[in-house]
Amino acid sequence: MRSRISDFEIRRILSEYRVIAVVGLSRDPSKDSYRVAEYLKRNGFKVIPINPKTSRILDEACYGSLLEVPVEVQREIEIINIFRPSDQVLPIVEQAIQIRKSFGKPYVIWMQLGVINELAAEIAEENGLIVVMDRCIMREHKRFFGS
Repeated sequence: MRSRISDFEIRRILSEYRVIAVVGLSRDPSKDSYRVAEYLKRNGFKVIPINPKTSRILDEACYGSLLEVPVEVQREIEIINIFRPSDQVLPIVEQAIQIRKSFGKPYVIWMQLGVINELAAEIAEENGLIVVMDRCIMREHKRFFGS
């Protein structure tokens, strides 16, 4: 098991990085992914929805995968926030690495609460990405910055 990321590092991530691709963002307002993305947007983050089943969520253009995001938007992504089952994380990390090789970003892979994939985390870290795993980005933001 990897070492846990420090509170200092989480606070730094959430204060320095403002562009988040949310992979698995639901268009259903009752779902956690929607509520979290809506919170992030309300708190000044640029949210890029990733969901192959729709074209717009939260009034933002939505893309089928990270690699389907237009290049000019890909180069802005700083955090990949993952709301997918743990066994579906590796291909997302591989896409993030591909984008990182082109633009030097994203910087962070953030697997939401309950999403744990040690192999994907290890591969992400080997490719220079910071990994936050099994933590809710909204809860962490509220913990450090209030709502």
